[in-house]
Amino acid sequence: MHAADRLRIVLVGTQHPGNIGSAARAMKTMGLRRLVLVAPERFPHADAAAMAAGAGDVLDAAAQVPTLAEAVADCRLVLGCTARSRRIALDELLPREAAARAVATAGGGTEAALVFGRERTGLDNEELQLCHAAVTIPADPGYSSLNLAAAVQVLSYELRVAMLGLHERPPAPAPASDGDVPASHAELEGFFAQLADTLDAIDFHKGRAPESAMRKLRRIFLRSGLDDRDVRLLRGVLADAQRMARLAGGGR
Repeated sequence: MHAADRLRIVLVGTQHPGNIGSAARAMKTMGLRRLVLVAPERFPHADAAAMAAGAGDVLDAAAQVPTLAEAVADCRLVLGCTARSRRIALDELLPREAAARAVATAGGGTEAALVFGRERTGLDNEELQLCHAAVTIPADPGYSSLNLAAAVQVLSYELRVAMLGLHERPPAPAPASDGDVPASHAELEGFFAQLADTLDAIDFHKGRAPESAMRKLRRIFLRSGLDDRDVRLLRGVLADAQRMARLAGGGR
């Protein structure tokens, strides 16, 4: 399987159907075929078909899902494209570095996604929190407004360059030992949900808002590159911590 078959472009909450068609066209010119639409406002739509201009096969094959979490559940790398910094603490990548990392992941046999948000507001903080890193196109700060399809074209071009080996890219991730594979997005999100529950059970936050600590903990664990066995071990630790918290509280 070619690396392009493990790369997906995800559009979240797209408002104008013509932009979906233009994004499909941008993808096809760079050898990409996998388009996922998260809760588009209007699709299918004649404007999407018209703007695709020969990339109708990409539109026809596009998957539609209700949430970003579902769109990237099986991915080992999720990169969120954003035009401005937000409160979510994420590593920030330039398009070339992001593309090299995505192609290296796909070339190693696992799934990678580049995620684009709404035309007017982009990805919200909750959606960015589902990403492993942020990607920012270094546009002119005096006029940094970039059309959605144009942003898809920039990243699709960099993916194409990386796939052709036209600039240096990091080696594909080495296979994990003993048959283990990098944890999927769904596995990581299950772990983070259990971690949040456990911290509440042991009163870790002491009445403070839990969001800040969870953002920092997510970043630490995402940076560490957990594999599926790591996640199983950590969830076992959390399960025991939850059991002890119930016993301490008089529960069973």
